[in-house]
Amino acid sequence: MGESFWTKKIGQDTEIMPYISSANIACGFHGGDPITISKTISNALKYNVSIGAHPSFWDLDGFGREEINMSKNDLKDILFYQISAVKGMVEAQGGKLNHVKPHGALYNMAAKSEEYSEAIVEVISQIDTGLKLFGLPNSITVKKANESKISFIAEAFSDRSYNDDGTLVSRKQSGATLEDVDLIVNRISRLVDTGLIQTINNEDLALDISTVCIHGDGPQALNIAKSIHKRLIGEGIEIKAP
Repeated sequence: MGESFWTKKIGQDTEIMPYISSANIACGFHGGDPITISKTISNALKYNVSIGAHPSFWDLDGFGREEINMSKNDLKDILFYQISAVKGMVEAQGGKLNHVKPHGALYNMAAKSEEYSEAIVEVISQIDTGLKLFGLPNSITVKKANESKISFIAEAFSDRSYNDDGTLVSRKQSGATLEDVDLIVNRISRLVDTGLIQTINNEDLALDISTVCIHGDGPQALNIAKSIHKRLIGEGIEIKAP
């Protein structure tokens, strides 16, 4: 959330906020300007939504979805800058930063890279060991978080397709993103109930998760949030931040 950048408006943050328990707020590198970030924090606090920093590569043109190779130290510097900025803005409004979730290409590259995952957990350890790390189940990021004793929160994606190995299907591939709200809601309901989600090849993938991601920039984001919220509440599932 908070991914609008000055005159470039992205998402329906205000409308979505009542239906979620956690918000990953852009830190200015793929989206988010200081005014937007501040307003999004204020809105999250209003609805008692847990706040996370959503750092990325410096990639406004590609919305943080272009892979960038950089040294571990350089990556740590851009992470320090982004996470610290949002943490300070949250605390200035009387709130507390709860977690960190890398965005886009950084998230996916870290899931396969020891160096990138190490950079992320080392920065979190230096900023605040109480911060949780949201990430992909069964990834290298899990291993590095556990080694650093950072609390890892495994997440599933409501609106993205999975490969059979549990990685996300590349956005360059057909069928990578999902927009059919009924399909999405049924997938998440089944996942919460059974721990299984169907891959792009129609195989069952086991995921042990504690949070479900909805991409706020998606065209159906508001409908997805409302519909998942309604279904899970109707099934007696309590929705709260990890």
